[in-house]
Amino acid sequence: MKKILTALLAVCLVLSLAACNGGGNNSSTPAAPDGSSAPEGGGGTSSPASVPETSTPTNEPAPSGDKIAINVIAAEYGQNTKDWWAKFQDEFNKANAGIDLTVEVVSWNDIYTVVNTRISGNAAPDILNIDVFADYQADGLLLPAKDYVSEATYNKMYPAFLDQSVVDGTVWAIPDLASARAMYYNVDILKAAGVEVPKTWDELKAACEKIKAYDANIYPWGIDMTTDEGQAAFAYYIWNNGGDFTDASGNWTLNSDENVAAIEYAIDLVKSGLTNSDPATETRYALQDMFGAGKVAMMIGPNSIPTYIKDGGSTINYAFAPIPTNGGNASVSAGVMDRFMCFDNGHSAEKIEAIKTFFDFFYDDARYSDWVLMEGFLPATSAGGEIVAKADASMAPWVEIVGSCKFYPTAKAEWADVKQGVINVEQQALLGGNVKELLDNLQKEIAG
Repeated sequence: MKKILTALLAVCLVLSLAACNGGGNNSSTPAAPDGSSAPEGGGGTSSPASVPETSTPTNEPAPSGDKIAINVIAAEYGQNTKDWWAKFQDEFNKANAGIDLTVEVVSWNDIYTVVNTRISGNAAPDILNIDVFADYQADGLLLPAKDYVSEATYNKMYPAFLDQSVVDGTVWAIPDLASARAMYYNVDILKAAGVEVPKTWDELKAACEKIKAYDANIYPWGIDMTTDEGQAAFAYYIWNNGGDFTDASGNWTLNSDENVAAIEYAIDLVKSGLTNSDPATETRYALQDMFGAGKVAMMIGPNSIPTYIKDGGSTINYAFAPIPTNGGNASVSAGVMDRFMCFDNGHSAEKIEAIKTFFDFFYDDARYSDWVLMEGFLPATSAGGEIVAKADASMAPWVEIVGSCKFYPTAKAEWADVKQGVINVEQQALLGGNVKELLDNLQKEIAG
């Protein structure tokens, strides 16, 4: 228990998908996923928050009769989340007379603290919707996914997503929703500057220089190296330079030559005056606002940007393309996902069946697609992907991407430390630190 409390406190301090994550809203509470953060596109916060007074343990017996009580803590993705879950809870309870479901929606700013408090008080929720899972699993708090998800529902999910929650050959959490990333660009600015859409790093830097020469008031390229999404920036550059967080055997390779060169390239863009002025404090939401206002020409961002800038009233002419890459490597899109997990609270066989019923109900194709479309995220099931693509043609290219995205190594217990570590490296490098030395030190700290 001491380990999980310590780890969760650290997560509370640094996480910004999950999340996986970017949110499809323009509210004051950023959505996940993007760690990523949002989270792993995840969602989260850059500082700890006190537990709201209204947040009280819900792991209690059913209020009446022989009903089986199920309590869920769900992350708040945007302005519509609470209403969606309230309707879901009502519909589920009406359809399942023997079950009493309670869903508590908690903002990303508070959810890590709330969960931490519940666990320390032996009142872990039955089901949790959040981005991270590895620390809970390491402390023996979770059930294997196949214990609480029916075979039919389990088989709906993209295998690549399930693979992100594997420890010791067992899947411990299931994907809730996802986001993917691409390069967005202002069509009119690139045309006026005489710039083609860049595909390589050399082309990107040359394009940035032309845009700066065309209009010095426009930031050619947007970079977020904040505690919100600094780990995402790290991933964009190392993955598109042939690098990675780990090798094929799962060993950390944070200071590889490819990684060093990638971050040096990103830092050079900043120091050359080709990016937003302060990547250490300007989050992706600030960048999205600037992009929507025509002040940033190009940036990497989630599939939810169209919803975000539309909600903000933007009318710019924009498009998206693969993330520029280097050295002949194929372009890599970063995927961010959030999860559901089930705590091992000594459930009876009847309660396990009730939990399976919950997930069957949630992942019903039509209902699940409604959930995903509500905030502009991407589905984690193939059937959901087909429905989403038909419902919104603009989502179709993203649905093709999301099934084969590359993800952060969140199944490794060290991920929380690595995430904060790479952000620290970037921010120290922005202040003049040597990238190789900084990554060497991080590698030693993480891997010994």
